[in-house]
Amino acid sequence: MKTGRDVICRALDLGAVKAYYAGELGFPIVLDTDSMVGFDTGAVTLYYERGETDAPVFEFFVDNVDRAKGRLTTAGCVIVEEDASVPRVYLRDRFGLIFNITEA
Repeated sequence: MKTGRDVICRALDLGAVKAYYAGELGFPIVLDTDSMVGFDTGAVTLYYERGETDAPVFEFFVDNVDRAKGRLTTAGCVIVEEDASVPRVYLRDRFGLIFNITEA
C-alpha cells in the first residue's frame, strides 16, 4: 500500500472554497467542476467535493481493491462509503483515519 498526493474534503459552498484557497492562499486550481474543485498545494492536491462537511479523506493505492478491502475490514476497518461508479471505497481505521483505497 502506498499513499497518494490527493486529499478530499467536502463543503457545501464551493465558491467560498475557491475564494479562500485560490484567492486568499494563491493555490492554482487544477480541477473545477460543478461538484468538485481541486488545488495544487505543492505537497498534496487538495480537492473539495460538494457535500456535508466531514473529515479529510486520504488516498491509498493498492494492487487489488477487493482483496485490500477484505484484508482491511478483517483488521478492524469499517466501510464508511462505497460507490463503484466513482470508484470509491472510504474506510475508517481503528484509530479514526478515513481513507480511500484505489488500484494503482
